[in-house]
Amino acid sequence: MNILVIGSGAREHAILWKLAKSPRTPRLFVAPGNAGTGALATNLPVGVDDIDGLITTVRAHAIDITIVGPDNPLEAGVVDRFQAEGLPIFGPTKAADRIEASKSFAKQLMAKAGIPTADFRVFDNFVEASDYVRFQGAPIVVKAVGLTAGKGVVVAQSVEEAIETLEALMNRRIYGTSGDTVIIEECLTGQELSVFAFTDGAWVSSLGAACDYKRVGDGDTGPNTGGMGAYSPPYFWTPSLEQHIRDAIMVPAINALAEAGTPYLGVLYGGLMLTETGPKVIEFNARFGDPEAQVILPRLENDLLEVVEAVVCGKGGTIDVRWAEQATVGVVLASEGYPGHYATGKAIEGLDTLAEGALAFHSGTTLTSGKILTSGGRVVTLVGTGADMATARQLAYAAAASVRFEGVFHRNDIASPAQTA
Repeated sequence: MNILVIGSGAREHAILWKLAKSPRTPRLFVAPGNAGTGALATNLPVGVDDIDGLITTVRAHAIDITIVGPDNPLEAGVVDRFQAEGLPIFGPTKAADRIEASKSFAKQLMAKAGIPTADFRVFDNFVEASDYVRFQGAPIVVKAVGLTAGKGVVVAQSVEEAIETLEALMNRRIYGTSGDTVIIEECLTGQELSVFAFTDGAWVSSLGAACDYKRVGDGDTGPNTGGMGAYSPPYFWTPSLEQHIRDAIMVPAINALAEAGTPYLGVLYGGLMLTETGPKVIEFNARFGDPEAQVILPRLENDLLEVVEAVVCGKGGTIDVRWAEQATVGVVLASEGYPGHYATGKAIEGLDTLAEGALAFHSGTTLTSGKILTSGGRVVTLVGTGADMATARQLAYAAAASVRFEGVFHRNDIASPAQTA
């Protein structure tokens, strides 16, 4: 089979790495890819938002199934266009993708389906939103309704911080129209958790679970990022917790989308908080997370190609999705200045010296004149795999110490013993 993956990050590299392990030895293509994906697949110079170009590419290379990695092409309707052209594709339609692309839609869907989530209000007026914050007090959560690459959520510790966030989102429009409407919700406390399920719109698989780290600095300090690391499985993950989350959150969400006439196909990502009264949804995403994919996919025992094909064909119920007992820890190496301004074009060394059990998934890299150079804020995710979390963590950080480029930094507390025991 010929498979195309849309995207250029570490998530897409991890998807390709897992597909390459299929006994069916598919021919792999990626658009546009990066320096790392080029070792597994044919990188094609087509942007993720160039839907016409992607359709032309699929036909030119006789692609059997396309897999969508990032969120932007989903919101742009890439799945709808492919389906209209009779081209098999793994991912939700634009209407179903609203569960991520519109946080207000997601909140309303959860309320209707009885899915536990934080209390909330939606505002499109800065003055009214500010007055509500002053009335509610802090801590309080402010979210841009639209897509912001994972950076449009602020847990404000003071009323002043919340109003400054509203001003940035709604008046200065730092994320464009994505912040024209905001959600203000109660601040949930507890353990954060990311869960993932494959679904064909009716069947929902067993759940893969991970814990990720969104803030840039150790001890969860500094601004939110796209993700600085993750580990899997969570130390508190049990069969009973998985069953509860699947029955109370993931299955009702899929059923609600189907009942609304917008069946959901692909991977559904639930970002949850384990509160004193049980799991509650922080947000849904309409695809694999990054960096969660990098630690989840190495634990998938199934042939990913087999799972994807079953989902696309509406035969998910024929697949028993299984997750290995092994532990995985991912540490993101980032460019100095990220998530703010950062330089690119720095030579990367050490990627060819990783120990057995360590993996490198490229994100912001490019191959120029035979050298791998940085091209983004998050550059590479280094993943350690092992029989236990301590072994996986040691491998991940040993790999992080061996990979070097000017201005490199990473968090030092991913999967620290104090957090995983």
